[in-house]
Amino acid sequence: MRIAFYPGSFDPMTNGHLDVLSRAFTLADRVVVGIGVHPGKTPMFSFEEREAMIRQSLEAHAAYDKNSLSVVSFQNLVTQAAADAGASLLIRGLRDGTDLDYEMQMAGMNGALAPKISTVFVPASPGVRHITATLVRQIAKLGGQVDAFVPPHVATMLIERTAA
Repeated sequence: MRIAFYPGSFDPMTNGHLDVLSRAFTLADRVVVGIGVHPGKTPMFSFEEREAMIRQSLEAHAAYDKNSLSVVSFQNLVTQAAADAGASLLIRGLRDGTDLDYEMQMAGMNGALAPKISTVFVPASPGVRHITATLVRQIAKLGGQVDAFVPPHVATMLIERTAA
């Protein structure tokens, strides 16, 4: 069984994440989404909320076997988290050349740390290349419309969270 590990903050889940994640299912039998938890950062949404966003986004987006998805949190090296998940593939989304430069360096380091885990770059589809979770959070906090950047239930959660 081929297992892929797709790490990120997913704070919040965006249409860009969904694009890459849906294609990860075509590359592996099982996908483990790793939500990175950084002690120095305060996320907008809890791990449980982000996990729910991911699962609901997939249900609304495409037919997939929910048994082929796991969502875990990690605080250690991504290579260790991927190994702990039994993954042989590390999924990384690419939006542009800047991402490619950074991700190539990371792939080199990750390959040195865990040679049995291959990094697979998944280019973002043209319609979602401009989306970042950071920009989505900023737009939501300033009262802007985020509907074009996130699944509908995530937009609702963002509106509720930023109105509070």
